[in-house]
Amino acid sequence: MSKIKSVYVLSGSLIIAAVCSIAAYAAPAQPKMEAALAALQNARAQLVAANTNKGGHLPNAISLVDQAIAETKLGMAAAK
Repeated sequence: MSKIKSVYVLSGSLIIAAVCSIAAYAAPAQPKMEAALAALQNARAQLVAANTNKGGHLPNAISLVDQAIAETKLGMAAAK
């Protein structure tokens, strides 16, 4: 293989490695936790939009979802 051809092959390999590294870095590190957090935030919004307090259970449900959101965020931070 000629010297110039070797340089092209090496350059191409380095570019591919760099693109793969950037793609891996840009991808969510914790897709399941991020999905769970989004679902909890959506659940909270739905609970807040409810029109009655359901015999006192609604405020408790919102509080528990808030706790779950906080714990999920702490878990995500701990895994970094």
